[in-house]
Amino acid sequence: MTAFDRDFTMTIDGRGVAGAARMPVLNPATEIVVASAPLCSEAELDAAVAAARAAFPGWRATPIEARRAAVRRIGEVIGANMADFTRLFTLEQGRPLSKASEELMGAAFWAGHVATQDIPVLVSEDTPERRAETRRVPIGVVGAIVPWNFPMLLGVWKIAGALLTGNTLVIKPSPYTPLTMLKLGELMRPHLPPGVLNVVSGGDALGPWMTAHPGIDKISFTGSTATGKRVMASAAQSLKRITLELGGNDAAIVLGDVDVAAVAGPLFWSAFVNSGQVCIATKRLYVHVTVYDALAAELTAIAERVRMGDGLAPGSELGPIQNRPQYDRVRALIADARDAGLRFLTGGDVPDGKGYFIPVTLVDNPPEDSRVVAEEAFGPVLPLIRFTDVDDVIARANASPYGLAGSVWSADVDAAQAIAARLDTGTVWINEAQHVAPWLPFGGHKQSGIGIENGVEGLMEYTNAQTIMVRKPVVAA
Repeated sequence: MTAFDRDFTMTIDGRGVAGAARMPVLNPATEIVVASAPLCSEAELDAAVAAARAAFPGWRATPIEARRAAVRRIGEVIGANMADFTRLFTLEQGRPLSKASEELMGAAFWAGHVATQDIPVLVSEDTPERRAETRRVPIGVVGAIVPWNFPMLLGVWKIAGALLTGNTLVIKPSPYTPLTMLKLGELMRPHLPPGVLNVVSGGDALGPWMTAHPGIDKISFTGSTATGKRVMASAAQSLKRITLELGGNDAAIVLGDVDVAAVAGPLFWSAFVNSGQVCIATKRLYVHVTVYDALAAELTAIAERVRMGDGLAPGSELGPIQNRPQYDRVRALIADARDAGLRFLTGGDVPDGKGYFIPVTLVDNPPEDSRVVAEEAFGPVLPLIRFTDVDDVIARANASPYGLAGSVWSADVDAAQAIAARLDTGTVWINEAQHVAPWLPFGGHKQSGIGIENGVEGLMEYTNAQTIMVRKPVVAA
């Protein structure tokens, strides 16, 4: 299909596998095929799982310091190939080069930090008669399913935690963004025993094959809530352990005492980084009436200045929507707002042309029951909503089936913390947004997920508890 056909292979049992069938990978800025990736068959998935199962006893028994070195090596490999990874990332994901390199540097940093982490042994009883310790032991074979919005960072979250804790892994990148993860698998082949890290790529059938596979012991999935429910139902058939990081409709609450000029930039980028394709992006912006007009004007001015374009073009700050189905969903949301007679501060029309580009769209004070407020856009669309009463805005922010994250903006940190404590979300930021780190537990409430990623709590998601009790010898008097 292209000159890249032989460059991208799956990694199964430490070897490159081209696959009998291929699938095209498009640049979302141009809609041009830039490469092809293997279309994993069910037999090839079976081979990957078998390799992971065969490698598990040896990897589990590998000393922790050797496993730390292997996880560190992931970050070193990314760093040593940064230029190639960055261009490849932009070609398949669409994000501008500078933003692509930020994700890749973050992934490298993540691996390096996770390699330093420990899970402490809990001594729950130590008496003259008995000592009881609870340790964490690896689960077995992990099946990791990674989305298209942060294909490397979220992939490394899963790889690093699983491998450090002694599990082996079969990881599946999104069919829209498989190339960087396939390349990482290839580059890691010399640094890991065969079967420890298997990277497979495929279409819509591959994920369900993984969640139903009897040889996989745990699923770590990042994606939509609707898909997460199907993952959970499938995994339940064999009682697989699961970690689900799902959708969100994150609310930012801006109190009337803010410095509008100071918060406008951070608020804008909290909503529109990666063209809004971030699970923890600000998706509902509640602004106190006393500063609403001023903040709306500042955000409109930023939106009119920001440069959207091909990620390979110098000066581009925002790229396209990553794929056609998501592009169509965001366009439909904007069309619904327009048909409902809602007012746009910016955007509202999507120009024709090549590439999945949607202009930054600010919607002026839509009603709570409008789709643009109630649904997660996952694109460059943000409703600005007035409020006057703190209790009321907290209730409105919480009136969502989601509970991933949120933020509060105020000059009064104590007041902001009091509001944060009442939000039904896994993470709340005060006077910032989207800060995540490998030492910070991250997970959603309600329909935004099950389980935790990152921090010691995230490592524990890749383990089972094992309590060992030792009866002490009776000492003669």
